[in-house]
Amino acid sequence: MKKTIGILGGMGPMATADLFQKITALTDAGRDSDHIRIYIDSNASIPDRTAAILEGGEDPVPAMADSLRKLEACGADCVIMPCNTAHYFLPRLEPLTKLPFLSMIEAAAAACSRRFPGKRAGILATTGTLSAGLYQRALAAEGAAFLVPDEGERAALMEVIYRGVKAGAPPERYRGAFLSVIESLADRGADCFLLACTELPLAFQALGLDLPFADPTEELARAAIRFCGGKVRGE
Repeated sequence: MKKTIGILGGMGPMATADLFQKITALTDAGRDSDHIRIYIDSNASIPDRTAAILEGGEDPVPAMADSLRKLEACGADCVIMPCNTAHYFLPRLEPLTKLPFLSMIEAAAAACSRRFPGKRAGILATTGTLSAGLYQRALAAEGAAFLVPDEGERAALMEVIYRGVKAGAPPERYRGAFLSVIESLADRGADCFLLACTELPLAFQALGLDLPFADPTEELARAAIRFCGGKVRGE
């Protein structure tokens, strides 16, 4: 009997929908009953994670813990979060439950190292994720080289994420800002890109970009399928 997945979502809603869609699309299933049971709590009222990390904003952990309790009550066997920045709070969340959290950060860093050996990854993320060093530590543990955006590039990425994808803006509204960051990192030596904010795979898709990249949402979906005893399509 396959295990079940609990998605602690809402950070943001489109990223949560993207993760659910990727789990479904990546599951090697020949019929409906071959798919994994998934419980989703998409609470878009969870306070902003970057603001909490950098500006002393409202603590998101109480709202995240409430979602965690709801997923436990549903019967989830594991928990996944489609928000990279939220993983900063994992050390406080993990003691609150016996359910295992599957780390998007670890899954993505391992995949990036495996898929692009000897290459330097440009980390595209929120200022919260970058300031917390989440991917820097994970990539270093994998022996992978990386580059981080400078202050101006971080500001441009935040525009893409918050005033672009999260705001539902058309892709042409943020194309220039996103491409400027990518081109600048490539000029500095980035060979591939780690889309380390769950809104950025959506931006990549909307803009039709054809560049070497690793998608943490996709890697988390793969990890969750394997954990639950399912087969990943194509593996």
